[in-house]
Amino acid sequence: MSTKPPAGPFTAPASDQSLERTATALKEHHFAVEILDDGVAARGRVRDLIPAGATVFTGASETLRLTGIDEDINESGRYDSVKARSRTMDRATQLDEMWRMIAVPDVIVGSVAAVTETGTLIAASASGSQLPGYAGAAPRVIWVVGAQKIVPDLPTALTRIEDHCLPLESERAQKAYGVPSALNKLLILNAEPHPGRATVLLLRTPIGY
Repeated sequence: MSTKPPAGPFTAPASDQSLERTATALKEHHFAVEILDDGVAARGRVRDLIPAGATVFTGASETLRLTGIDEDINESGRYDSVKARSRTMDRATQLDEMWRMIAVPDVIVGSVAAVTETGTLIAASASGSQLPGYAGAAPRVIWVVGAQKIVPDLPTALTRIEDHCLPLESERAQKAYGVPSALNKLLILNAEPHPGRATVLLLRTPIGY
């Protein structure tokens, strides 16, 4: 039986006014922000933002999968894909090297579980693999965020992650890996100390979860 929650406040797209408030707050916290129409626009913009040949790591993300961004980065040959390289490596003997590759690519691309109208981004992870790059190890980071992920404040963001995102991610992980997911690690990004490093692509439409 599917664990997908019923449609509700965590699936509805934010209003234009909410998008603008969120974008303004993020900019005040030194995140670069663009509001785009949909996943197609985000896919093209990510392609524009990352130079060919760059070393890129993609965090696990339904948003990236559904937009085609994950395929562009990891399968096209346009970039030096960390995930593609890691498939040829031995986890038993090269795990430390793999973690270093993941932490400090030229660019890390992903999404977040929630973003607040007050300008905070929240990422959740079972393994933590994407979090070092998000937090500051990677020189550039790009997040693609669907309109349904905007919430008023941090408490609501944490509720969204636990009540909405976790059941869906657990269902996906169970099918893919045979084990459910877990909220082992949370990263709260209140501001970016290096203006220009982090770009948030806010979409007017919902995508991912």
